[in-house]
Amino acid sequence: MNKLRMRFSKTGRAIYISHLDLMATMQRAFSRAGNRLKYSEGFNPRPQISIALPLSVGCSSVCELMDFQLLEEQVDITSLKDRLNATMPEGIEVQEIYEPTRKNAELKWLQIEGVFEYDDRPVYIMQEQLTAFFARDSIVVEKKTKRGFGEVDIRPAIREISFFARAGESVALAATVSAQNPTLNPDLLPAALRALAPEIAPDFAKFTRIETYDENMSLFR
Repeated sequence: MNKLRMRFSKTGRAIYISHLDLMATMQRAFSRAGNRLKYSEGFNPRPQISIALPLSVGCSSVCELMDFQLLEEQVDITSLKDRLNATMPEGIEVQEIYEPTRKNAELKWLQIEGVFEYDDRPVYIMQEQLTAFFARDSIVVEKKTKRGFGEVDIRPAIREISFFARAGESVALAATVSAQNPTLNPDLLPAALRALAPEIAPDFAKFTRIETYDENMSLFR
């Protein structure tokens, strides 16, 4: 059967499932739903499933994308969605399944939302200072790479970012960041603050992926 693409959410307690455990969860879900995944050939066959942008543990998302192939020639996509959802653990929900028309390499931007929590600092002042900090032309931080650690300027990977003080002790953020080439992990946003402006670094931060876009900011599916 031709390649299919699944759009799914990962929220609630499921945000603590690692990428490897998520892949195993997906394989079990297909097995329980009565559909057989196609495997690669060779000495070490692997199921033909791949997630476009592996999600960090602790980050939630309502726009995850996974490509897969089944052995069955004909599959009722609507029925498959319902059967998979009946087997998924709490926090993982299949939103839609379809035949993709675009390559994952065309995925360029991620819309994210986040919350910066502060225990004892006025959030309206934090909002102003956060806005000023991320308006810099350059934000150089240390980032782990395949060769170890190196310095990287994350500012070009932030297309848009805004902050909004909320009643209580938190500041909400809305941003569009580079999904790949380069990849900007949202965790680097508070990391940059801890390194360069610790006085406005949050006591706690959490993020949610909201939407995926191509290079021209058209929805990517």
